[in-house]
Amino acid sequence: MKQYNLFGRKKQEEDSKYTSKIKAPIYEPKNKKPHIMELCDKTKTLRLIREINNSGLSIEEKSFLLDAARRHNVFNYEKIADYYAHSSKEMQKLMEHSALVIIDYDKALQYGYLKLSSEMSQQFLKEKTDEE
Repeated sequence: MKQYNLFGRKKQEEDSKYTSKIKAPIYEPKNKKPHIMELCDKTKTLRLIREINNSGLSIEEKSFLLDAARRHNVFNYEKIADYYAHSSKEMQKLMEHSALVIIDYDKALQYGYLKLSSEMSQQFLKEKTDEE
């Protein structure tokens, strides 16, 4: 039986510790809602923001760097899932729209969160068909 890696290339038998079978994890939320401040570690972001604000850069440059600094936030997705489970419907909806949680595969497709995955799957299938 031929085996392929993610990009459609044949795999060696000794590489078979990986599988293409997808089994979605099922998360059981805890009984306690975490404090919202536990959901995100902003330590590095806040340090960068202080440095940027204290710099002699132009307003435009600072604005750009401040936007970029926020990408250093570290999200705790286990706590986010617990928070989601104990939140209002409005909060849950907005968390879903921000892709903090993905509950429904169809909604994930609708919001564009699985586009890259879908494109990779199509490429994999095309390359697999081309090789056979």
